[in-house]
Amino acid sequence: QVQLVESGGGLEQAGGSLRLSCAASERTFSSYVMAWFRQAPGKEREFVAAISGSISLTFYADSVKGRFTISRDNANYTLYLQMDNLQPEDTAGYYCTAGPSLLILRNRGGIWGQGTQVTVSS
Repeated sequence: QVQLVESGGGLEQAGGSLRLSCAASERTFSSYVMAWFRQAPGKEREFVAAISGSISLTFYADSVKGRFTISRDNANYTLYLQMDNLQPEDTAGYYCTAGPSLLILRNRGGIWGQGTQVTVSS
């Protein structure tokens, strides 16, 4: 099955930007619906954004709409999350996930990476 490795997290000031990457191991990458979730300490893992396979339809949580952009490079098996105007409440571990449908991903039934930490200071 596909393996996912996230990178790009770090410490940023409020109002700054970061770009997360999620590298996939399989050539079937384009067939997967991909998504980002995040989990802050003491909170449940929550949906952030998703993107469909070949035609790249995108979906966002209301809390990040207009600030975050999800994209994918099927030729290089990589998923991205561009995060602009970061706020302290965006501080969390960020995880990418892959699966056959958005419904499965929203139910947390996909394949997960190990996560990358994002910390936003005020």
